[in-house]
Amino acid sequence: MKDVITSITVAFSKILSWHTIRLALLSGIIATLIWIGFGYLLWDYILALSSKTLEYVPFSLIKSNGAWMLSLMLWFQLTLITFALIYAFFGNFILDSTTKDKYTSFSLITVFLSALFWGIIWFFVGDNIYQQFLQLFNWLPFETVEKGLAFIIGLYIIYNAIVVTLLFIASIFSQPLIELEFEDENIVEKNTFVSVKYTIKDTLIFIALSIVAFPLLFVPILNFFVQLILWIWLYKDTLSFDALALNYENPNKSLLKEHKVAIYFITLVAVLFNFLPIFNIIGPFFGEIAMFHYINSMKKSK
Repeated sequence: MKDVITSITVAFSKILSWHTIRLALLSGIIATLIWIGFGYLLWDYILALSSKTLEYVPFSLIKSNGAWMLSLMLWFQLTLITFALIYAFFGNFILDSTTKDKYTSFSLITVFLSALFWGIIWFFVGDNIYQQFLQLFNWLPFETVEKGLAFIIGLYIIYNAIVVTLLFIASIFSQPLIELEFEDENIVEKNTFVSVKYTIKDTLIFIALSIVAFPLLFVPILNFFVQLILWIWLYKDTLSFDALALNYENPNKSLLKEHKVAIYFITLVAVLFNFLPIFNIIGPFFGEIAMFHYINSMKKSK
């Protein structure tokens, strides 16, 4: 477990480097723009699909989860507004008085503290906010609730598409990323095509499991754990095989059998970024760095 914690600590330190953050931000912008474009072109079809799936969900669950999702969206918006206000008033001053790396670190810390601040407030008043949204749904006709939640589900579909796209990008560019962060290591030339095959396979399974587990996404609290498990499944093979392929000329997944707990734990930490605004773009890159460091450490210890 010590090696796992060390790898996660190393990943936290290296993910804040300027070239890694730049790659993550560029990837995030590209993935977001691509899916915003697709969403704009296909929005009517996405809404129709969302509305159709809601027909199979009890109205009580729709109301309950709708209130929960609106509460979460309010927290998300307040986090972004707080972050924006801090930078509107102090951004230029901070940029003039610090380096690029420290400026990037400050940006990430600001987002985290903004999310933490509103998270603490939600901890104390979240139930009241949830009840207010639930009361609002009692005043609205069913069609309004259904359309509103269909809109949110549409955004959820697009968000998951962005998550998958970022994983593909992180896998494709894992070699130059690792070479920049671990210059003194003997890094093996990776077969990108093979690793992308793993990502495609797991993406298809992820989509199938998401469809099967869709009703569970309407159960508050349980939906968090369901989504967490789905994202872990999506990430784990890609991250572990990329790390293996960058450490061994003939990567054999049997080498990973004795490290399953470590792989799942590192993947868990990486996917938790997907629950935080803006932070989600660095999740797969963080996972690539942490997993490589762990496999590399295991290789050296033998």
